[in-house]
Amino acid sequence: MPGYPAEVMVTTTEGLPGFRVDRVLGPVIGIAARSFSPYSEGLKSLTDGHGVDPAHRIEVLMNYRAEAVERMLAQAARIGGNAVVGMRFDHRSVTESWNEICAYGTAVIATPERQTGIPRSRLNDAPAGSVG
Repeated sequence: MPGYPAEVMVTTTEGLPGFRVDRVLGPVIGIAARSFSPYSEGLKSLTDGHGVDPAHRIEVLMNYRAEAVERMLAQAARIGGNAVVGMRFDHRSVTESWNEICAYGTAVIATPERQTGIPRSRLNDAPAGSVG
């Protein structure tokens, strides 16, 4: 995915098909903080106060989650992980004005169980189902 550290795989499952987890490094968290203001977040027009089109709204909301995932994967890479398993999302109000979008999971070091024919540096670019 664009913006994600290419060297870190991520999955919502507890394991990685075709890989074995050699070492568990621990929990990693990525946070994106957002204002509750629909104007400052680009969900309502500053000029007329109307809502933006649904496609734009979905894109904005997806970007919030992507930012949280990107930060989580960067933390995993910093501590030496090459994968995050069990990734989940959460959110909560931090104050009356701010919301937290959180991506979290467990950073691991994983190695292929067998030769996949895909260079390790290209595993994240492989089509779904081609690894393992």
